[in-house]
Amino acid sequence: MGWNVAAPRRGKILAAALAVLLIGGVATAPPSEAAPDYSTAEAGNPFVDGWYADPDVAVYNNTYWVFPTSSRPYEEQTYLDAFSSPDLINWTKHPNVLTTANVSWAHKAVWAPAPVQRNGKYYLYFAANDIQSNSELGGIGVAVADRPEGPYTDAIGRPLISQFVNGAQPIDQDVFIDSDGQAYMYYGGWRHANVVKLNTDMTSLGRFDDGTTYKEITPSNYTEGAQMLKRNGKYYLMWSEDYWGGPNYSVSYAMSDSPTGPFTRIGKVLSQDPAVARGSGHNSVLNIPGTDIWYIVYHRRPLSRTDINHRQISYDRMYFNADGTIQPVTMKVKDNFQDRNAVGWTTYGGSWSASSSRYDTSASFGGKALLDTNFSNFVHDADVITKSANGDSGVVFRVSQPATGTDSYRGYYAGISGSGRVLLGKADNNWTQLASVPMIIRPGTSYRLRVEAVGSSIKVYVDDMSTPKIVTSDTSFTSGANGVRVFNTAASFDNISITHR
Repeated sequence: MGWNVAAPRRGKILAAALAVLLIGGVATAPPSEAAPDYSTAEAGNPFVDGWYADPDVAVYNNTYWVFPTSSRPYEEQTYLDAFSSPDLINWTKHPNVLTTANVSWAHKAVWAPAPVQRNGKYYLYFAANDIQSNSELGGIGVAVADRPEGPYTDAIGRPLISQFVNGAQPIDQDVFIDSDGQAYMYYGGWRHANVVKLNTDMTSLGRFDDGTTYKEITPSNYTEGAQMLKRNGKYYLMWSEDYWGGPNYSVSYAMSDSPTGPFTRIGKVLSQDPAVARGSGHNSVLNIPGTDIWYIVYHRRPLSRTDINHRQISYDRMYFNADGTIQPVTMKVKDNFQDRNAVGWTTYGGSWSASSSRYDTSASFGGKALLDTNFSNFVHDADVITKSANGDSGVVFRVSQPATGTDSYRGYYAGISGSGRVLLGKADNNWTQLASVPMIIRPGTSYRLRVEAVGSSIKVYVDDMSTPKIVTSDTSFTSGANGVRVFNTAASFDNISITHR
């Protein structure tokens, strides 16, 4: 579900002036005095642990909520979890907010929850059973609870929408309440999308002025995953294109002056990035109340994963152009560990822990932690604290074939030594030093380490980002994963980011 306010602005929220905001037709207080103004999930994507997909979002009682599908085989999709956060950084899991035990007609494929608050109740719309024809029981249901975390129970004892209408499979619903209080549901799979009105009871369908209940609004290239938002009086329909199990799953959008369209496709908002993740799609949109800060919340598949259900939920910043069109979203790679976890990292040797907004490791001979990336030309930044005069610590890049062991990987390493050196080398199950220069390095002090790699050129910077400490050329490795590493010292890492160059 997307939210809008009449006069969006960026920056701080003045709590006294904005004690109550109208969000999608529902009154709610602002989440906090300081608006979360991030370029991405600064504490790392995915922002929660586990295999999840199809996330939708809500703001309830000064708290951000995400309701995703459990990404498992259809027969095991019998429940929904939720996650809440006061700041979009620290997340609490609420398991089993809805289960098929509380929905008599649902038995599998519980998908794409859509949350909304009204009438003092919390509603959760969901699809179930993946029906393939009108002779099967299933479709879109609605559950209700007294609290955001549930438990949610079936509100009407049957599907709200149980038939294929206009060719649209009854799945992937999004609920939007307009500024005049009218609620709409946008839904549909099998390359067709419909919009219906919801009555104020939120459990029955209304009619349009012409007496019809369903209006087809299918834009070109539509597959599934409808999402509606409103900004500056314009209505934005977003949807997913291509096959959900493939790498090219993506998000596109259209704009209209009416909540019922017509919706003419403008272009893609979110696509795969072969250096970051594949299959990025089925999104929702979060507008921070009282601001013009927007995030796209979506699922994606890690590069190294081939299982169709290995999907994770992420978010990135979404920006609008001056004419109201949406800029293509860049999936950023950052982790400042403020959430005190290292979700998305894989370790090889050593003992690693995320706490106090840092990623710490004990001394080891070559312990490393990697992100599932595959950058070729990039800038890799990290704050590095080496803990002793022995050994060195730093970043690894263009890594492949990682394993536990001192030089058990193929790729490059740039580090700083407490004995007073900046060094660069490469490993191919053995070590070759490429360069080493002196620099005063004090153990226990944080240094900003940057590697800029473009083609064969490799530059290493420490603190001074205008003049590299090392400049060299090597053609051994052209792309691979990014991460951090130590050799014979404990170390801490923070504020890690990798960007295309």
